[in-house]
Amino acid sequence: MTTAQAMSGRIASSGGMTSEERKVIFASSLGTVFEWYDFYLYGSLAAIIAKQFFAGTDPNTAFIFALLAFAAGFIVRPFGALVFGRLGDMIGRKYTFLVTILIMGLSTFGVGLLPSYDTIGIAAPVILISLRILQGLALGGEYGGAATYVAEHAPHDKRGAYTAWIQTTATLGLFLSLMVIVGTRTAIGEEQFAQWGWRVPFLVSVFLLAVSVWIRLSMNESPAFAKMKAEGKTSKAPLTESFGQWKNLKIVILALVGLTAGQAVVWYTGQFYALFFLQQTLKVDGLTANMLIAASLVVGTPFFIIFGSLSDKIGRKPIIMAGCLIAALTYFPIFSALTHYANPALEAALKNAPVVVTADPGDCQFQFNPTGTKKFTSSCDIVKAKLAAASVNYNNESAPAGTLASVKVGDKVIASYSSAGLPKEEAAAKEKAFTKELGDAIKAAGYPAKADPAQVNKPMVLALLVLLVIYVTMVYGPIAAMLVELFPTRIRYTSMSLPYHIGNGWFGGLLPTTAFALVAFKGDIYYGLWYPIVIALMTFVIGMLFVRETKDNDIYAAD
Repeated sequence: MTTAQAMSGRIASSGGMTSEERKVIFASSLGTVFEWYDFYLYGSLAAIIAKQFFAGTDPNTAFIFALLAFAAGFIVRPFGALVFGRLGDMIGRKYTFLVTILIMGLSTFGVGLLPSYDTIGIAAPVILISLRILQGLALGGEYGGAATYVAEHAPHDKRGAYTAWIQTTATLGLFLSLMVIVGTRTAIGEEQFAQWGWRVPFLVSVFLLAVSVWIRLSMNESPAFAKMKAEGKTSKAPLTESFGQWKNLKIVILALVGLTAGQAVVWYTGQFYALFFLQQTLKVDGLTANMLIAASLVVGTPFFIIFGSLSDKIGRKPIIMAGCLIAALTYFPIFSALTHYANPALEAALKNAPVVVTADPGDCQFQFNPTGTKKFTSSCDIVKAKLAAASVNYNNESAPAGTLASVKVGDKVIASYSSAGLPKEEAAAKEKAFTKELGDAIKAAGYPAKADPAQVNKPMVLALLVLLVIYVTMVYGPIAAMLVELFPTRIRYTSMSLPYHIGNGWFGGLLPTTAFALVAFKGDIYYGLWYPIVIALMTFVIGMLFVRETKDNDIYAAD
């Protein structure tokens, strides 16, 4: 049987999954699970990494800096998509797979060996960010290859179902990383985990790397690519064809703003921001928060396959658009309910003990720090950062220019201070005194330092987290098939990878940092949700108006 005949039989097939197809899905998915495991470890351990590698800054800035180092890996993902997408379209899917997983795995292992800030100073965060960038570049080339590889093996009427298995890998990778973290924490205790045990999940990834490389060495080239190569139709300049020709560039832009941007913010809100919100805002202990997120992933993950299969019947677009719209309309009540069930004492304090910050508006900045080096020294910025870190909502009142900021908690008024120009020792003394006075006032007003474990309604929190994961499965389950179907074989790897990784790397990857800065700016623990809501609504409107359904497209056409 010729390659073309084999392809025709595969396209027409509507029977059960063949052993070759099962091998393709398993090999692609398992390797990608391991890569996502590597990448997500950092996000799950952001709070600890902030203390290990950014100890030269205050805790609030250190946490934002750690999130931005996490985001650095996302920011470079589109560049990885360009580099490895080009290779995948020119030399093949299989060999590109091997390169990306090796870079990813070795970079992650390197994080586990990296000395802390206390040991090697500023070199520690510099090297850490460099390793994060390497991880991001590798991941930028990974996803498009896995999705393309599986889709090009799938029967015409089962592309949604087959590629949905690739979509589960991000969630399964996160789940696996959480399980290794929880297992290590339980085995050695919180104190030892914070000191050195956090390195264990990074170091054991070398075994996952070995398994992944072994699996990928046994894989064959994609039949669609092999057929196109045999016919001499491979692209000699996939970047030029993808982005230098308007007919293709137009589709790339629509794929970004009308599909992947909204999908990304729904995905990261449902998995990562939910975890950050539980730990940083609601002050739920790390073990409990990780266990609840992991349980929600176990319950919700099968819906990737459900929605992927459903998209083969009713189309990809209706499911993705519905997920964006429903998420945007329900995020505020869902996160408000999380507060009610996870930390009712905080909910009561927010309602019964209003806080007011009085400051000169010109003294207040938007505390988004993309380099991690900027110091917020004004009296307004200092008090707002402290309140945001304590999960305290506040109202803003304007004061005359030059007025020192103050905060009113109940009947108590506390004057802030400016650290600009102060000697280090004096600034530290003022910071300590202000922190204690504000902390005592907040505590007296009923704001809890931590969520009371006995008051956490775990079944209800879990139910809400599962709902957020189901939103994720709606937007993410069908997206791989839709992106593959948008572009011709000769430039598919390159063309689909870029909008996917700009959407997920930039719109999604910067979500935690942006949301955290929005909360500090506005004084409302829910204000950060406006970011994913606006992006999801933008995608819904553009997608409904300009993106066409793709499930019946012929993906084996070279042009």
